[in-house]
Amino acid sequence: MGEVSRLIGGWIDRLGAVWVEGQITQLSRRPGAGVVFLTLRDPSYDISVSVTCYRQVFDAVADVVGEGARVVVHAKPEWYAPRGQLSLRAAEIKPVGVGELLARLEQLKKTLAREGLFAPERKKTLPFLPQLIGLVCGRASAAERDVLENARHRWPAVRFEVRNVPVQGVHAVPQVVQAVKELDAMDDVDVIVVARGGGSVEDLLPFSDEQLIRAVAACRTPVVSAIGHEPDNPLLDHVADLRASTPTDAAKKVVPDVGEEYERVRQLRDRARRCVAAYVDREERGLAHALARPSIQDPHRMIDERAEQVTALLERGRRTLRHHLDRADSELTHTHARVVALSPAATLKRGYAVLQRADGHAVRDPGEVEPGETLRARVSEGDFSVRVDA
Repeated sequence: MGEVSRLIGGWIDRLGAVWVEGQITQLSRRPGAGVVFLTLRDPSYDISVSVTCYRQVFDAVADVVGEGARVVVHAKPEWYAPRGQLSLRAAEIKPVGVGELLARLEQLKKTLAREGLFAPERKKTLPFLPQLIGLVCGRASAAERDVLENARHRWPAVRFEVRNVPVQGVHAVPQVVQAVKELDAMDDVDVIVVARGGGSVEDLLPFSDEQLIRAVAACRTPVVSAIGHEPDNPLLDHVADLRASTPTDAAKKVVPDVGEEYERVRQLRDRARRCVAAYVDREERGLAHALARPSIQDPHRMIDERAEQVTALLERGRRTLRHHLDRADSELTHTHARVVALSPAATLKRGYAVLQRADGHAVRDPGEVEPGETLRARVSEGDFSVRVDA
């Protein structure tokens, strides 16, 4: 173990000086001591490292640097072999100014915007009436009180799943990220509200941290940002699905007002009642108009009228048929009389006779017969033989 620690120390000793940025979480300035001890923490990754420096190095910035301040130190890494501990020996300390912080936030904002994390099409719609609201806020804070009281005043049945976390300082980012992820993993949480009261730019830095922004962007549950007051605008406002200017405003936007909804239901009920009444009245008028029609009042009238027409047409047809039959009978009688009058039998009845030769041919010319030839005479009542005389 000692050999490993010695080798690590030898490798670290060969490293050069580095510039490190972080937030001072602990500061120890013992009276009369020539060394100042600091603990520098990276809020985004929950990592701390010990820093030592000579008093004169720290005294140069003692008026503007204290616990909670963000600083940049130029330091040489050192390895303390007996404890296996890494530390930094600072040769220069520089406070990070507000202007520099704002410039970095603006650069981070542009980078995240280029990735599409702030795009409007990524925004999720909040449910009309969430059954369970996840709330991330400071313990016993005014923001928590404002959200809970205003939401329950608007909708008394609403329920909350509260996660109390630090909302500023070095521990804020990892705990806020963890709370958001826990609430997002709960299936019955319908919306997540991240709330904090107003504060300085430094106080609101955790809500512009890249780690938190990416965690919110990855949430399946809609997230509402309720950080600070109207002038405050951390990056969380841009990635959240809805931005509320204050925690009170968040409560108003997340849950509906029960009184307003009752009034809206009453108005819709009245409107529906009027629509149904108007529809019924219109249908009644249409029914009355239909019942007033002659075909409905006396449905047999049309049948009777058509029956009379059918009877008249039937009689007309019968008369026409009888007329045609009478005329045909008359024509048939005339034709029969003519046929009878023109028939050979009628001629024979008037006393005429037909002479026929033996071959059956009628004699039309005396020259056709020979003297002594026997002919057949046919009369009305029969026939007989005759002989031709010379």
